[in-house]
Amino acid sequence: MCAKKLKTNKNYYFSVEGDTEGWDLDYLQKLINNCSKATCTVKLKHKKLMPTRYAKTLANITEEEVYHLCDYESDSEDDVKKFHKILDDMKEVSKINNSLKYKLGYSNFTFELWIILHKKDLKGPLTDKKQYLKYINEIFDEDFKSLDEYKGEKNFKRVVEQITLEDIINAIKRAEKIRDHNKEYNKQIKYGKYIYYKENPDLEINESIEKILNDCDNFVTQM
Repeated sequence: MCAKKLKTNKNYYFSVEGDTEGWDLDYLQKLINNCSKATCTVKLKHKKLMPTRYAKTLANITEEEVYHLCDYESDSEDDVKKFHKILDDMKEVSKINNSLKYKLGYSNFTFELWIILHKKDLKGPLTDKKQYLKYINEIFDEDFKSLDEYKGEKNFKRVVEQITLEDIINAIKRAEKIRDHNKEYNKQIKYGKYIYYKENPDLEINESIEKILNDCDNFVTQM
């Protein structure tokens, strides 16, 4: 057995759109902190708030990256306006604390895409976010009748408890392939300093998770 090493402590900050994003971050924190190969312990601090409201709670924090996890639910006029409102709010953070680097961690269509990628490639576009339910039921051996049922706290936590650190690494790699495909074949949309694609699937959540794992000295690559 290897000798125990003194671990450093690292904090990470997220504002999130929904409960499931927060529960997923809690589970990731647990996985990392229970892993003997990790060179650090982490605290993934999150609140279900819009970026500017969250930034006000971080008034004494300096030189930190903060991620906002949210959805681009469709390219309908209403959903695009909702998404742009979030991006506008992120731009306003600099007026509250200009030392915070606010980054986008969005999912197109929804956060369910990220959950599915832990176990399965999902390269083709969907026409309705409800179609994610079929994949979740198949992958995690469930029989949820609706996304709302799946998103119940007890049900969601049962699902993510089937995810391993190796699964998370695979999800990051699958997400990178999706973004590479979009860069080659789809038009990049720029809104302020933020970029996204209206075609699904697409996501950026993987970037924040990869940073956390890299900060722990890429320990997962040794698994």
